[in-house]
Amino acid sequence: MSNPPRGRSYGLTAAACCVFVAAMVGAAFASVPLYSMFCKLTGYGGTPVRADSAPKQALDRTITVRFDGNVANGIGWAFRPEQRQMTVKIGEISEVKFFAENRTERTSTGTATFNVTPEITGQYFNKIACFCFTSQTLKPGEKVEMPVTFFIDPAIVDNYQTRNVDTITLSYTFFPSSEQTPAPVAAIPATNAGKSL
Repeated sequence: MSNPPRGRSYGLTAAACCVFVAAMVGAAFASVPLYSMFCKLTGYGGTPVRADSAPKQALDRTITVRFDGNVANGIGWAFRPEQRQMTVKIGEISEVKFFAENRTERTSTGTATFNVTPEITGQYFNKIACFCFTSQTLKPGEKVEMPVTFFIDPAIVDNYQTRNVDTITLSYTFFPSSEQTPAPVAAIPATNAGKSL
């Protein structure tokens, strides 16, 4: 039985390597959205869980929730919570407002990432409505209110690792949307009514 030509063997090996590299690159790009989806569904890594409704009954126990707002380089926005913290009943629906202002001379779109600390409490921090579920677009100088509706799952008191937690921090960071180039920051007066950031 004759052996296949050496050139053909090299060609098959090269083709197999190319397919393998392409598969690895594809897996790398897919891993980010898949990991993000996994975190949102499970609360892994301190990521808040998305919920449709709150528990039927709240507990007679409170917890302090702190809020933090940040912006990444290149977006040219100001962003902050209306209040730095609030005390809420576990299992009760609460709402906090964030304020954003586009300080550039062009319309820009941003996407907010979020996290909860301590990380282990992320699986119990449920959000019913949030500006972070979709990208946000602001016109030059535009100011907007961005509410977040949330509750703390009463199951937090059943976990020995979280039952004594009395403070949770919800943090957001706005990044420029991947569909646009970063906008330069310009000092312009705000044209819309609203609180000064």
